[in-house]
Amino acid sequence: MSFTVNDLPAVNATLNTISAVFVVTGWIQIRRGNWRAHAACMITAVSTSAVFLVCYLIHKHYNGTTRFTHPEWIKPTYLFILFTHLILAMVIVPLVVKTVYHASRRQWDRHRRIARWTLPIWLYVSVTGVLVYFFLHQWFPQ
Repeated sequence: MSFTVNDLPAVNATLNTISAVFVVTGWIQIRRGNWRAHAACMITAVSTSAVFLVCYLIHKHYNGTTRFTHPEWIKPTYLFILFTHLILAMVIVPLVVKTVYHASRRQWDRHRRIARWTLPIWLYVSVTGVLVYFFLHQWFPQ
């Protein structure tokens, strides 16, 4: 079995899913007061997202952009999901960095304040990233 750059979209969707699962699990753990499990989950989520970003950039370098050309009836929905995903994907990177920074400095008030924004945006970006993959590569292959 050989692995090529064309396999990266499926890898990226998997990494996004794993990241979302760890973000949700980390949130559940901190709500239960289990800060060690929360930290482990969030470190895993950040690491998974970092690997995703590297794989995404490699895929884009070699394959460029995939255009959604058909079917026309679902294209507006796809474009809405893609547009909001892309905008928030650019926002989430500095938010995650800032959230992790405050946690590493044990600035818990600042960490909580920004994490309230980071968590839902991170989840949205992860889930819509998987949806974009399904639109382009599973449901309506371009």
